[in-house]
Amino acid sequence: MLTECHPSQTVLHVPKDSKLLAADFIFGVATASFQIEGGASSRLECIWDKFCQIPGVISDNSDGLVACDHYHLWEQDIELIASLAVDAYRFSISWPRVIQQNGQLNETGINFYIKLLDALQAKNIKAFVTLYHWDLPQHLEDNGGWLNRETAFLFRNYVDLVTQAFGKRVYSYSTLNEPFCSAYLGYELGVHAPGLKSPKYGKKAAHHLLLAHGLAMQVLLKNSPDSLNGIVLNFSPCHSLTDQEKDIQAAQLADQHFNQWYIRPLIEGKYPDLIKQLPVEHRPDILDGDMEIIASPLGYMGVNYYTREIYQTDAQNGFAKVLNKPLPLTDMGWEIYPQGLTELLVDLHQTYTLPPIYITENGAAMPDKIINNEVNDQDRLDYYQTHLMAIDEAIRQGVDIRGYFAWSLMDNFEWAEGYVKRFGIVYVDYQTLQRTIKASGLAYRNFVSARPHINNPSIG
Repeated sequence: MLTECHPSQTVLHVPKDSKLLAADFIFGVATASFQIEGGASSRLECIWDKFCQIPGVISDNSDGLVACDHYHLWEQDIELIASLAVDAYRFSISWPRVIQQNGQLNETGINFYIKLLDALQAKNIKAFVTLYHWDLPQHLEDNGGWLNRETAFLFRNYVDLVTQAFGKRVYSYSTLNEPFCSAYLGYELGVHAPGLKSPKYGKKAAHHLLLAHGLAMQVLLKNSPDSLNGIVLNFSPCHSLTDQEKDIQAAQLADQHFNQWYIRPLIEGKYPDLIKQLPVEHRPDILDGDMEIIASPLGYMGVNYYTREIYQTDAQNGFAKVLNKPLPLTDMGWEIYPQGLTELLVDLHQTYTLPPIYITENGAAMPDKIINNEVNDQDRLDYYQTHLMAIDEAIRQGVDIRGYFAWSLMDNFEWAEGYVKRFGIVYVDYQTLQRTIKASGLAYRNFVSARPHINNPSIG
């Protein structure tokens, strides 16, 4: 069920002196449980199962009950990953698959991941495990979800059980993937699960998510001290529409809400000064000791980057996103802006005392067409090329970046966009579930396998 195309151009390259070619620089591919696994009858219901049942919230009215059926096809998918010659595979654990409603381990679910981890280890592929990638068990949401402080402690218990079961099989853990998306998109805008819509909810949910992260870091220090442990945040540089002061201030305000709100408490143990400007009913409920827990030392920080955002002043909210973006755009309507990745990384480096950085997601949805079993996605290949060069430039400016993960391994359930948008370097036919490596996938494979130390371990 795997084919590969043979396009005329499958080339990615960086300068010969690039740190991206160093022997210890990690290249990988990434996925998330709900987006690829399917196998829904073998787990509890999660918030995305419930959300998908709401008419109109998923663009193609689809769901994740089958997805790419990775739950049943995982062995061939491990072979697929190995064929791409990558160093690492980033994937997430489905909380509702591994924990029963009574809080105890689901042995069938945990054994699924143990088999997966053992297979990766046999292929010498490092496992980067995400412990929460948005699929909260629905029964916890019924009890308040991330608006309920208790959920942070239930997450700690889940992490404790899972990490004990996995033993030393995992190279790296991230506690959360993109808490901004869980909190803001899920509890404030309502465009992601669980679909709540209130400005009163976003910051409260975010605080409990960050508290859950800190509690989990304490567990990881105890159960898995030898793994690389951290968190994954998504960032979009906030630019002003004009050079007028009011637009500049609008962009700075958006940056406080969407970027700094998540990184500053992790690194400095405090929220941005913005917190003082929020209405009291919008502020998170911070108890004594919370911020110290949230600021638990990080072994690394994952950075997810896709595009920048442009803002202008708005009388009601202080800022408004500019929807008409400069060309070119991806199929998501996101501006292709690789220089924003350099800017972001350098700004973070200059602002904070950072742990080592891994680019844990970077990629593009493109309007792929499969013709004669080939997908010649030169547009995506170009996206990867320019963004790899942006990372190279950030490293040259002093940022400690140690790995890069292409998002994503394969086309999958793209949340509110359903199966309409394709991010994969592998094409998935959702009728037959056949996987076809795209031109970008072959280029990525050729690039990572041609690094000097791959053929000569003494180099680098």
